[in-house]
Amino acid sequence: MTTTAFEHSAPRSFVDPYAVDESAPIWPAPAGQVPDADDLLPPPDPAQRLSFTIDPRDRRRLDLHAALTVAGIPPHPEDRDVIDQLSALPAGINAALQRWLHHTA
Repeated sequence: MTTTAFEHSAPRSFVDPYAVDESAPIWPAPAGQVPDADDLLPPPDPAQRLSFTIDPRDRRRLDLHAALTVAGIPPHPEDRDVIDQLSALPAGINAALQRWLHHTA
């Protein structure tokens, strides 16, 4: 019985897919600015921001989702109706709920 070996005419070098070429720029830097290796994205341009406001009820709903998640209680899809009803309550009640959740984390 013979063992089979992969025979290649030239040895292959190991290629690390996560290796970073330090000499290559991460993104095209603005004129006169050198990109920093620690920066992943350029800073946002305030002129390109969208100008719209979020309804206060929607803002309270998003804040409640975030507060629950940070407290270790990620909302389930069936909790959506309850969160919608809680976000319809006045802002003071919603702030108290978020404060209570913040102290549990």
